[in-house]
Amino acid sequence: MTEGKIWLNGSLVDYDNAKIHILTHALHYATGVFEGIRCYKTVNGNSAMFRLQDHMQRLLDSGRIYFMDLGYTRQQLEKAAIDTVKANRMEECYIRPIAYYGYGKMGVNPMPNKVSVAIAVWKWDEYLKGGEGGGGGSDGKGARLMVSSWTRIDPKSLPMGAKATANYANSALARVEAIKAGFDEAVMLNSAGMVVEASAENIFIVKDGALATPPTTSGALAGITRDSIMAIAKENGIECKVRDISRDELYTASEVFLTGTAAEVKPVGEIDNRMIGDGRAGKMTKQLKSLFEAAVHGKDKKFSKAWLTPVN
Repeated sequence: MTEGKIWLNGSLVDYDNAKIHILTHALHYATGVFEGIRCYKTVNGNSAMFRLQDHMQRLLDSGRIYFMDLGYTRQQLEKAAIDTVKANRMEECYIRPIAYYGYGKMGVNPMPNKVSVAIAVWKWDEYLKGGEGGGGGSDGKGARLMVSSWTRIDPKSLPMGAKATANYANSALARVEAIKAGFDEAVMLNSAGMVVEASAENIFIVKDGALATPPTTSGALAGITRDSIMAIAKENGIECKVRDISRDELYTASEVFLTGTAAEVKPVGEIDNRMIGDGRAGKMTKQLKSLFEAAVHGKDKKFSKAWLTPVN
């Protein structure tokens, strides 16, 4: 994408003019927070953003953790996101709000610098290989994962409750390691050796017929797609436990899947060269994936009413 509009500090500007200074503090010291939001075309033909209010509230909360006054209310940010999607005339897209310390004074202390806020949109097709097309890739298999040699950042080191740019240097190292080793994605463990999440997705397992996901106290992000899957599971009578998960449990789980705004619900077929189930999306994964897709496209009125914000 090289055309269209980006919302920058209150105004829609041309794509090529949405620039930052080379001395932007966030570029040098990773002092930024961001979100990822999806806009879907619904069954009634209109476009709607999924859980827009929750995403923008998390952006504000992340900023508060980093002493960032974004200068906009949640409602103003929601309107800015809607305006950006409209300006780009996109029925379906990925939306990236970001707030960051700009340029002015260099040094580790960011507070002398003004906070800038931007919102960009683009079409994001396949985020992770594997697990497409109703539960499988072109060959029907789920994504291939490996446990990373990189440990997930400890909450004592950085606030993992904030969706901060700094956290994702850790993620990038893990993702690149996995790709170079021939896998699609990495699983990250914490300093206690327990499963936290993938490099940019939450993780669920199915064990003895019950669904489980690591707690946020493990260092996992309180993912909005994660929360959505838990709510959908509860509504459909599926038990979901929030508990510590060990590495070896991944290998013996009957199903494993990842969740995230970009990845949505992604079946996992293999971890560390050990096949999960039959290597394809399991029964519960398919069910939850189908129910999630119904919610985001406006087919499930119970969740769609609460979670979808119309663009028009």
